[in-house]
Amino acid sequence: MNYKFFQNKKCEYFPCHQLKEDNFNCLFCYCPLYYLKEKCGGKYQYLEENIKSCENCTIVHNGEEAYELVQKRLFLEVEKTKKN
Repeated sequence: MNYKFFQNKKCEYFPCHQLKEDNFNCLFCYCPLYYLKEKCGGKYQYLEENIKSCENCTIVHNGEEAYELVQKRLFLEVEKTKKN
């Protein structure tokens, strides 16, 4: 489905992570899971001054699966909020 996968091959940073270009999903150019900090599920690291770096993370760029993963994680966070 076209809403689950998007590529911007004209972007000066494409691909911004090391994945095969044919499966690189640009849909979540900025990670919607970033705000989850340590619970995001990705390969992040903290740099100096406590800055979170997602340079080595590809979970939101891995094909159509990225869409399903993000939707599921965001749904879980919304459900947690409802319970509190």
